[in-house]
Amino acid sequence: MTDCIFCKILQGEIPSKKVYEDELVYAFYDIAPAAPVHVLIIPKEHLCCLNEAEPAHKALLGHILLTAKKLAKDLGVAESGYRIVNNCGENAGQTVFHLHFHLLAGDTFSKLV
Repeated sequence: MTDCIFCKILQGEIPSKKVYEDELVYAFYDIAPAAPVHVLIIPKEHLCCLNEAEPAHKALLGHILLTAKKLAKDLGVAESGYRIVNNCGENAGQTVFHLHFHLLAGDTFSKLV
């Protein structure tokens, strides 16, 4: 996916501030943070959104959530609380069409569901 910004980040064509990487996922700080801690967790495999996930992606999706838990602990926000957000589709606010999850923390999120 040469025109996917996240694929370009994975390929090193666009710089990012890496937080974590393993064989399945890459995590980096969002360039326009919506919270004091705002990390994006993306699979290395390009999927446009959650709608494209199949049963074969079950382990990958679980791995993403366990990575979010690990990062929350590593970043010191696990105990105070954090939010994991996935926007699926344009009407949900998805702007980059590469599956990704936002780890948000450092705010009470009292105005959000």
